[in-house]
Amino acid sequence: MESKTFKVPNISCGHCVMTIEREVGEMPGIASVKAEEASKMVTVQWDAPATWDGIAALLEEINYPPEV
Repeated sequence: MESKTFKVPNISCGHCVMTIEREVGEMPGIASVKAEEASKMVTVQWDAPATWDGIAALLEEINYPPEV
């Protein structure tokens, strides 16, 4: 299982957190998604077929791009 914690500067409210957790959580292979409004940090754990590139692309698509 892979895991990554990263900042998403666009998180500004609880709705943002729910959207990220719901959208990323629906991807095949995602084990867990935890977003925090106060720190703007997101932690994702996944197995195949999910990949970091796929997760990052989805976040870009829903207007919550990860900070690199």
